[in-house]
Amino acid sequence: MPVSRYYDVKRDERGERYLEPYVSGFLLLRLPLLNKGTAFTEEERKALGLEGLLPPHVNTLEEQKERVYRRYRLIQSPLEKHIYLRHLQDRNEVLFYALLVDHLEEMLPILYTPTVGEAVREFSHIYRYPRGFTASTRNIDRIEEALANVPLEEVRLIVATDSSAILGIGDQGYGGMAISIGKLTLYTAVGGVGPDKTLPVELDVGTDREDLLTDPLYLGVRHKRLRGEEYYRFLDRFVEAVRKRYPKALIQWEDFAKEAAFNVLERYRKVIPSFNDDIQGTGAVALAGVLSACRLKGEKLSDQVIVIYGAGAGGIGVAWALREGMKREGLSEEEARARVLVLDSKGLLVEGRSMEAYKQPYAQRRERIAGWEFAGSCPNLLETIRNARATVLLGLSGQGGSFTEPVVRAMMENTPRPVIFPLSNPTSACEALPDDLIYWTEGRALVAAGSPFPPVGYMGRTIPIGQGNNAFIFPGLGLGAVLARAREVTDGMVLEAAYALYDYTESHFPELLYPPVSRLREVSPYVAARVMQKALEEGVAEEERVMGLSFKGLMEFVRSRFWEPKYLPYRPAPVI
Repeated sequence: MPVSRYYDVKRDERGERYLEPYVSGFLLLRLPLLNKGTAFTEEERKALGLEGLLPPHVNTLEEQKERVYRRYRLIQSPLEKHIYLRHLQDRNEVLFYALLVDHLEEMLPILYTPTVGEAVREFSHIYRYPRGFTASTRNIDRIEEALANVPLEEVRLIVATDSSAILGIGDQGYGGMAISIGKLTLYTAVGGVGPDKTLPVELDVGTDREDLLTDPLYLGVRHKRLRGEEYYRFLDRFVEAVRKRYPKALIQWEDFAKEAAFNVLERYRKVIPSFNDDIQGTGAVALAGVLSACRLKGEKLSDQVIVIYGAGAGGIGVAWALREGMKREGLSEEEARARVLVLDSKGLLVEGRSMEAYKQPYAQRRERIAGWEFAGSCPNLLETIRNARATVLLGLSGQGGSFTEPVVRAMMENTPRPVIFPLSNPTSACEALPDDLIYWTEGRALVAAGSPFPPVGYMGRTIPIGQGNNAFIFPGLGLGAVLARAREVTDGMVLEAAYALYDYTESHFPELLYPPVSRLREVSPYVAARVMQKALEEGVAEEERVMGLSFKGLMEFVRSRFWEPKYLPYRPAPVI
């Protein structure tokens, strides 16, 4: 079966890959997966009906990159830069990815956090070109027919969101499609998954935002969000349709609100290979960073007392990962529970107080806080830090500025080198600015944030700020699961991704909390191979070609299938 209704990728007599298009002329120039623009050779122009439709000079890919990069550098607004790059992606995917790979560190904040938050908010207003698939309340009863309209035949990776909890900005309705597009951009750019193997999906079940429902330009369905059984019937129909259309696909669930995030993950993780990046990806990247911080302190993870501020999907995912890490170092379940304390908007999670079901396993025993001094019904952030003598503070609350100077100085009373990670995105939701954290702790804190921040100068030192970016985890995790043909994404595979990131950091950048973003294309294959190795160990891998391979063999397998943004030669389909 061809990879698309519009083309196929084949090999010639020497084994070299070439592309066989099933369209020609003007239509060929309008398909971003096929369009080379001014890089079509003279022979290709003659054979494919392109003569006269393009300028006469044939460009190289390098020349094309120079042209579009010059234009990009002239744009001042981050959102306008985002729009420009998205337009390029919708015109010529190979050129887009070739440019992005060359300028990854510069462009990642434009295409992903923090700028993607603004792109989500403005999605209906800046919409240019259709991309991805929408399952909505208007088509869910015909979902199989709708999904059949997607021209890609070999989709392996789907990022699907219901947009109920985008980053730290909440319900964004149809605008969440920008998140699915952005995540899959990273899967291709740093995870080596071909763009023709990916499908961004918006699960449009409505929105509770009145400003969106009354906005004449809003592109989504105009009703309140589905709830309860009606919501899960919608998802059941979607998952079943995906299983039929793309039986080898993995789904990454993205930006689902709190309890729904956990319910959706548990409902489908054994039905279709899937994971939730907000829960599992965030947990894995936080665990890797805290492990690096412990190494820099000369301590063990199991020595730490960790306070997590924020009990949504991300906060609970981080609590899970850190507890698992402590258990790996020999602590019992109860010992690990007592060392990982989680707070929501009402204060510390403690048994007996009102809370959602998904939080209850992370509530402290009542005896844990016996003898504590606190003013209200349960300890607040500052009281928890002081009473528990916290050494690690992680922010996943979405509450900008919540790590105040008194909170940070309280951490200093407990340890000479506090670990403080304000991980909420976008930048406006960050719990503290790294500059403040460095100054309040007299340069002693180990700091990482969810968004990119420049190094901080302090007393003649230049202190790097780590970026606890999920992009260090999910592209490798998803790629490894896909290449192994894993029946499911197990907890063991998620944790292996965390330890793979930690090991890579220790061996390549031992002085840092996380590698530079510029090294993402090296990190992802390493993470993928480790994930594949774990899938084989756990017996969930079904890809026969990887059975029995050593880690070196798995790395070679990953690299041999790592998509590169290069033009293939074209050969017209033979006339029958």
